Amino acid sequence: MENNASNNYAHIKGWGVDADPENEPTYPMKHYTGDDHRRLNWERPMQQLENVEVLHSIERPTVSAVFGTSFPPSGLSGVIRRKAFKYSESSFNHWLPLLLADRINVVEGFLDDLRRGHIPNIFAEKGANAAWKHDRKRVVTKLIVGAVLTAGIATALWAKKRGK
Repeated sequence: MENNASNNYAHIKGWGVDADPENEPTYPMKHYTGDDHRRLNWERPMQQLENVEVLHSIERPTVSAVFGTSFPPSGLSGVIRRKAFKYSESSFNHWLPLLLADRINVVEGFLDDLRRGHIPNIFAEKGANAAWKHDRKRVVTKLIVGAVLTAGIATALWAKKRGK
């Protein structure tokens, strides 16, 4: 039966390149134990309990047996994430909203910190101290470029306002 199956796919370029154990590309590193073929008989792990909302791909009928999430989606970023998971993972309508939701979640976290009376040290959290210590030239370059752009924009706005 296996021989018949391999013939069905023989027209696919590269099909069966790993079928010959004498031609094993990972030979010097891999210590063959036979487990490669036993993986087909694995038992599904016990389903992890869902005690928070878990978003999962529409390509999967259920959530994975084991998943990791510490916080359910919430706020505006959660609304965007829920909408994004209504689309296929092969769609920009899935990934672009997730990127936007990540950026919005950063702002939500900042506002939540302020609400709790904690003023976050954004520069330290973004690694400014390490960047200054290990890549000072890049930090200075970014500061100069930022200052020049800010001055240019301010000058353009000032000139536009003065021209009216």
